Order: sequence, then C-alpha cells, then structure tokens
Amino acid sequence: MSIDIRSMGYVRVSSTDTEAWRTFAGTVLGLAETRGPVADQLCFRIDQVWARLVVVPADRDELACVGWELADHQALQDAREHLTKAGVEFEEGTRVELDERRVQELIRFRDPWDNVFELFHGIAYERRPVVTPYAARFVTADQGMGHIVLPVLDDVEALRFYTEVLGFRLRDSMSMPGEFVGKEPGSKVWLRFLGINPRHHSLAFLPMPNESKCVHIMLEVDELDDVGRALERVRKHKAPLSATLGRHMNDEMVSFYVKSPGGFDVEFGTDGLTVDDARWVARESTAVSYWGHEFGQS
Repeated sequence: MSIDIRSMGYVRVSSTDTEAWRTFAGTVLGLAETRGPVADQLCFRIDQVWARLVVVPADRDELACVGWELADHQALQDAREHLTKAGVEFEEGTRVELDERRVQELIRFRDPWDNVFELFHGIAYERRPVVTPYAARFVTADQGMGHIVLPVLDDVEALRFYTEVLGFRLRDSMSMPGEFVGKEPGSKVWLRFLGINPRHHSLAFLPMPNESKCVHIMLEVDELDDVGRALERVRKHKAPLSATLGRHMNDEMVSFYVKSPGGFDVEFGTDGLTVDDARWVARESTAVSYWGHEFGQS
C-alpha cells in the first residue's frame, strides 16, 4: 500500500513583500487575484479551485508548503496509517488552517530535508468561472496545478522516500556531474522526475541546498501565444529572466523561466507531455532541452 496522491493542489509562499507578488503573479504571469479568508494573504486562481497560489506575509521569503490532493476522507485515513507505519510524524490541520485553505481535512509532515507537505481533500471549487487578466487558460483538471522541483541533500534516499513512502512513480531521470552540487569530482548525482497522474511529472528533486526551499514551480497554459505574451510582459516589467524560451527533452514543454519574488523560479510553458502509466517506461534524458533554455540570463 502507498499513498494515493492524485495531483498537486496548491502552493503557499511566505513573503516579505506581498505587493511584489501581486505584480508578479497578477500582472506578469496573468493569474487571477481573488479574495481569500484572511485579509492580508494574497490568493490567486487559475481554474475552478478557489485558489492555487497563496502568498502569506512573513519575515522571510521561501516556499511555505505544497499541498497534494487526495480523493476523499478514506484516502486521507489510509495516508495517516501508511505514514505511521513508515515512521513519518505528521500533524493534523487545525480548524483555522482548514478554513484558511478551504479544505475539509489535511495533515502536514516534513520530508527528510525539511520540505513541508500537506495532504488534503475536499478543497472548495468556485461557481464563477475564472477570468484571468489576459484570458489565458491554464492546464489543470486531473493534472493538478502544475509541477514543483524541490531541493534535497541525498538523491538516493529522496527517490526511495518519494516513491516508496509517498507513492510517486518514476517517469524520467537525468544525471549530473557530482561537482556541480559540491560533491567529489568524477561522481554523479541524479535529477529524478516523478508523476502521479497524466502530467509527465508533478514532483522533481535536485540534490542541492536552496535557501528558498524551492527550485521552481511550473504553470502550464494551453496556447503557445500565451507563453509568448507572458514573455513579453516579463521584459516589459523587467522581471528577472532566468532561462530563455526552449523545449525540454523529457516532458517536451515549451517554456521560459522567470525569477519570482520568493527567490525561486517559475517555469511558464505549454504543450507538456502526458503519460499513460500502463505503457510508460522510465528513461534517462541526456540533455535538459532539445533547444533553447539558456540559463543564467539575469
């Protein structure tokens, strides 16, 4: 038995400058700002879920947590039992936290590298259709919010924890020289890309410390033109471009990367690969991208 996570549900970010996030998320990326239960928190919609991104005032800039959606109460109860057997300590969401996230139940735990995970079910959907500022439509539904790449310190243990304990499935791997992440010359480390639904990957990890507790978050739109328009807004508003437009080798996403006010990147793309688990075979990609994605632009 493993945890039956269905999708990446939401991201909560701690911020010292929420107004910078209002400009970045709303004006640059084109997410729809909405009113949330807490007055000083910024909330953004991209689909029928009441909010996918929540920015919380804090004394530091970092990823606060990522929420993963389960089907129902029984699935969450099964997750409690599975985590207990695996020796993973967790805590129940308080009434205040449930109200803030507008979910029926949640539990919270940390992975071995202090990344905060929340498992939840019963998130609120809005009756009103979302109207984003530039009319872009985001790819969500059974693929969830998008994907996230987290920092870890041990790529071998991370693969075991995320697959055996949390139930993610290996979709793709890419090797890197160990010296790139501070290990001895001639060694090798692995980037692993893990899936839970038709999206090629919902979680990936990089074996390198990161102060913002996040490498990047990916959001996908359904039209290439909306990626191009977003890239124009990045330049217009002088947001720091982290990587030029390109197409990834593993998930075939056409995207660019921009630095967020939280210190981590946001990948904004389209045309991502979807996967049929019954037919998929995990493989090793030998390059980051087929073309483009020149990093280190800012």
